[in-house]
Amino acid sequence: METKKTLPYLPEDLIIKILLRLQVKSLIRFKCICKSWLTLISDTHFANSHFEIMAATHTHRIMFISTSPPHQTQSIDFESSLRSASPNLNFLLPQTHSDLKIKGSCRGFILLRCSSEFHIWNPSTGLHKQIPLSTNDSYLDIKCLCYLYGFGYDQSTNDYLVVSMSYSYVHDTATDYIVSHLEFFSLRDNTWKEIEGTLFPYLNFSDGPPVGSLFKEVIHWLVFRVDISMYVIVAFDLMERKLLDMHLPDEFDGEHDYTGLWVFGEFLSVWAMDCDDNKFEIWVMKEYKVHSSWTKTHVISLDGIPINSPLCSTKSGDIIGTYDSAELIKYNDKGEFLEHTAYCNDSGTSQMALYVESLLSLPAANEQA
Repeated sequence: METKKTLPYLPEDLIIKILLRLQVKSLIRFKCICKSWLTLISDTHFANSHFEIMAATHTHRIMFISTSPPHQTQSIDFESSLRSASPNLNFLLPQTHSDLKIKGSCRGFILLRCSSEFHIWNPSTGLHKQIPLSTNDSYLDIKCLCYLYGFGYDQSTNDYLVVSMSYSYVHDTATDYIVSHLEFFSLRDNTWKEIEGTLFPYLNFSDGPPVGSLFKEVIHWLVFRVDISMYVIVAFDLMERKLLDMHLPDEFDGEHDYTGLWVFGEFLSVWAMDCDDNKFEIWVMKEYKVHSSWTKTHVISLDGIPINSPLCSTKSGDIIGTYDSAELIKYNDKGEFLEHTAYCNDSGTSQMALYVESLLSLPAANEQA
């Protein structure tokens, strides 16, 4: 008697468990296998589950975008090598924009600003949404003293927020006065909302980019507070929708060639670079919002090209930073030079952002949480 051969079979729930632990790039390719896999991998609940399960092992990448048309994009897996760049084919924004700027990233999405609108873009999936500038942004006085941007996610409402703060000097025929605005755009409500009565006596820190560092559902900026003549960290809590100040380390005086905020490992951190002696210093806030927990963890003498701004650190502790706007440098934690690579043809007019690969989509307007 002939034995009937059967194809190997895996239960559907086991297949889903396996897929939930694969990298985003593999899942994007697997959409082509069959209709059921296309439906599954495109499902919002699957994407959310995948993002949470893979939280500890997300693939972190650096995105380069040239700001002059035609916009080139390159994505770098910095855990392997700075030379592991690959072109990104999901960039669908209008090629006519000559003032493209990256204003933040969150959960796989990158926030871009052009002259007349914002764009939120997931480089992994190609998902893209355009949102308008606020009325205040659209007609911002040219004598703006401070303008800060941020982009983050409010887990309590499953909502993404674009945050902007401005502090500008206005002149009219009668008098001169200061106007400040703190506002955010809710993707869920599809509208700009202004938070009235907020004290905003801040100036941009040095010439650094006015883009916030996202940490623990709070956006942070390094600024100069005018009323007390002191450098501080101003933070916007995405859940509570309010500002708070945090003081810098006591020994931090801001008198460095380059300095700024970043997330170093698992901590909110301040860095400083002195070019004369090529010295790079790092302070970390070991207990969030506790001033006494500030600790200087690194004083590194770099043996090569100086770092204008650090971007991230690898799992092994290597530090990756920028030199000019289209070059990346990697050092180990002893200051030994490891790699240096340039990106994009129009050096000097490139934007970059650190992001994670994700399958996530944006909430539809007025969708219930």
